[in-house]
Amino acid sequence: MFATLGVGLGYRPEMHDPIMKSAGEIDWLEIVAESFLPLTPRRRDLLTELTARFVCVPHCTELSVGSTGPVDGRLVEQVAELADLVDAPWVSDHFCFTTAGGVRLGHLAPVQWTHATADRMAENARSIRTRVGRPFLLENIAYTFVIPGELSESDFIAIVLEQSECHLLLDVANVHANATNLGFDAAEAIDRFPLDRLVQMHVAGGTWEDGVLADSHDAPVSPAVWDLVRQVAGRTGIPAVLLERDAAFPEDFAEIVADLRTARTAAVAA
Repeated sequence: MFATLGVGLGYRPEMHDPIMKSAGEIDWLEIVAESFLPLTPRRRDLLTELTARFVCVPHCTELSVGSTGPVDGRLVEQVAELADLVDAPWVSDHFCFTTAGGVRLGHLAPVQWTHATADRMAENARSIRTRVGRPFLLENIAYTFVIPGELSESDFIAIVLEQSECHLLLDVANVHANATNLGFDAAEAIDRFPLDRLVQMHVAGGTWEDGVLADSHDAPVSPAVWDLVRQVAGRTGIPAVLLERDAAFPEDFAEIVADLRTARTAAVAA
């Protein structure tokens, strides 16, 4: 059902030139959907350049799938247009909300893991999937606190994905950060995720800030995160792995290439 894309990189304008020069090391690109919306002529030209070399997959941050009300229909329409333009194999967003009371929060806020929240999020995710006309993936987020509810995170995710007929974008770096900060075992947590619905994986490096491991996407991927990639690869296939780098871009792109090569090896671990 899902194409095996291989190992990709999150597109950031700061890395445009080295990305194009290193196309042989990069199988596909993930583009932040909102960075290309609305689809101005200049943005269309850039997408034409990117899609001539790479498969491009829109990754959203503002659909606010976990909001108490319906999703922003206008934004969903724009995302659908973008997905059509790049002929995306799927579209993704997060298990979170980013809008409350009509105000954009500027943050991926965690939802309460309850049956009621799962039902509401599944309804929103299903409506997005239907409108974009292609598979819709949801990603587990990094968080520093949990809102008590009657479900575990893995059970909540499984219910939403089953009810919405959507699929999983597993961010193993987020699981590692959450486990480190909140004191649970990352490997055991991942074993409880619905890996039968896994389509894509995110990996990234983080940094310590005031005693907290931040999901900052500004450093090479840690050995502990690579171990989690190998753990998942030993259980199931991973159609697509994506390296995220959002800040502290290295002067030498070889640092990025090294992580891409490690991802390529780790994702096929027996």
